[in-house]
Amino acid sequence: MGLGDKIRNAATKLTGRAKEATGKATGDDRLKNEGRGDQVKADLKQAAEKVKDAFKKH
Repeated sequence: MGLGDKIRNAATKLTGRAKEATGKATGDDRLKNEGRGDQVKADLKQAAEKVKDAFKKH
């Protein structure tokens, strides 16, 4: 996984956490769920990149 990908995934996850926290604080379920979705998306991308890296090493 390239450094740029790591930074983008971390930024997406951080944005998701912020959206979720804002949604909880304001009672906005849509924003809270969107934040959770962003976090899951970042985690899935990170996992996919790790799998790619593992195949490149072998």
